Amino acid sequence: MNAAVRPGPRSVDAVDLSVSIGGLRLRNPVMPASGTFGEGLGKALDFSRLGAFVTKTITRELRAGNPLPRVVERPSSLINAIGIPSRGVPYFIAQTMPHYAAFDTPLVVSISAPTAEGFASLAAELSIPGIAAIEANISCPNIEEDGKAFAMRAESTERVTRLLRAATELPVWVKLTPNTGDVPEVARAAEAAGADAVVVANTILSMAIDLKTFKPCLGNIMGGLSGPAIKPIVLRQVFQCAKAVTIPIIGCGGIATAEDAVEYMLAGASAVQVGTATFLQPAAMTTIIDDLAAFCLHREIPRVTDLIRGVVIEEADEPDLSWLDPLP
Repeated sequence: MNAAVRPGPRSVDAVDLSVSIGGLRLRNPVMPASGTFGEGLGKALDFSRLGAFVTKTITRELRAGNPLPRVVERPSSLINAIGIPSRGVPYFIAQTMPHYAAFDTPLVVSISAPTAEGFASLAAELSIPGIAAIEANISCPNIEEDGKAFAMRAESTERVTRLLRAATELPVWVKLTPNTGDVPEVARAAEAAGADAVVVANTILSMAIDLKTFKPCLGNIMGGLSGPAIKPIVLRQVFQCAKAVTIPIIGCGGIATAEDAVEYMLAGASAVQVGTATFLQPAAMTTIIDDLAAFCLHREIPRVTDLIRGVVIEEADEPDLSWLDPLP
């Protein structure tokens, strides 16, 4: 961080919270995670204060979602198997977009499709006035790869991202899955294919069993783990991706406080998405924004961008591995 060589801010209003994500300027780095945000939240928080809006994921086909029950709580976490319910593109354009038209906050539309061509077609159809960026949820099953998520492999990630890039002039954010052995390699593939940013990451595949019935707690058997319990894992993945790519990273996973957001930015994120915390406290995002400005003021950091990739890694002495030598 270079904040130490510049005069610090004297009030929270003097802290510059603005960030740039692939050419898209946001007033601050805080936004909702897809699937956790809707028009009804306008009764609980001031939409005009958010860095961006991120919609629930839209599919071309109508989807009812997974069977009940869809959510189960676990310590410091939530497992969900909602199943991406969607009313389709026409409904989104006619009924959902008007709710956000009154705000100058960028509207980011999350999309999902079973094929790479389907992603490209959706992106092209939704490249219309009023939409500022496309977030491609490539963490969903890919029928071309035996149901495995696009983001589980670098090759499939690169292919779908190239088609997306050719289909739209809007910024493309690619949402990755943590359920793969090499997230940085997948992030590099997205960058090479033209992604403007990567979102790291979606939920972690999980399961819970009801000890009264011996049955899975979720109607879909497995679901996605979110909440504070996953933060250390995804934080590590953001740090690794920050060393692998130069495009902006949006951190997503267990963010409930400004301190969580600061950790993600220090690890390499340029912005953060808040999900499960909103279910517990609908105004969580605006609280994080206020507390983030207060943190920067307290540390005399004039611009929140000074935090990005600011983690201090000291060069360690050569470790002593002699204890690994075999006994004589």
